[in-house]
Amino acid sequence: MRYLMLIINDETAKAVATPETRELHMAEYTAFNQEMGERGVLQGTVRLHPTTQAKTVRVRDGEVVAADGPFASTNEQIAGYFVIDCADLDEALEIAAKNPGARYGTIEVRPIWDM
Repeated sequence: MRYLMLIINDETAKAVATPETRELHMAEYTAFNQEMGERGVLQGTVRLHPTTQAKTVRVRDGEVVAADGPFASTNEQIAGYFVIDCADLDEALEIAAKNPGARYGTIEVRPIWDM
């Protein structure tokens, strides 16, 4: 079964991190990606730009309304995602726990509807 792992963290923490910390974090993700690729479960991954570069679009009464960034009253933002193909939810949760983002933020795991 395929699962989406949403990587959720605080963008402001990354902004104040030292170059060494950012480099270490990227090395951890590189190692994670390699391990999951070798296991054959990694189907795709995307790293997102910060919400300051995002736009939202809504259509209300036929009118398109575009606005800067998402309005969020939270300290956590979606930083990216992974698509994994696992035997079951237990394997997906085991993989999520190995994701470096689990130590810095939250990993949301959701089954993907296969149509």
